Amino acid sequence: MSNSPDGTAVEEVNLNLLPGSGEAQHNSNSLTQVVTGQSATYCCNDRHHRKLAICSIICGISCIGIKALINSVKAEEATDPEEATEFSRRARKFGIISIVTWFIFLTSIPILMALISYLLTLRD
Repeated sequence: MSNSPDGTAVEEVNLNLLPGSGEAQHNSNSLTQVVTGQSATYCCNDRHHRKLAICSIICGISCIGIKALINSVKAEEATDPEEATEFSRRARKFGIISIVTWFIFLTSIPILMALISYLLTLRD
């Protein structure tokens, strides 16, 4: 294991390209892959909830998702830590509200269609 210029740990792992052989062999068919020392939670470490805001624009009510993205950007640019925490909390809240509202809207359409169909059948 060694350190890269940016300070992360780098580990070389030999990958065997021969099918069916589980033991490690050193031959000309092996491939070397460089693995950085970042943890798997690196992609989930989004303290300003930017990824949630973008997902809420795409997979939710986009108006509320844009409000979440605005609060996420304000949280990143805020100099006061308490203010940044408040904007981050709002970004998370609006992102979740956007996705939940879209899910409720999508699930209510078939329910309302069934209800209308039932009411029209009762009328006849």
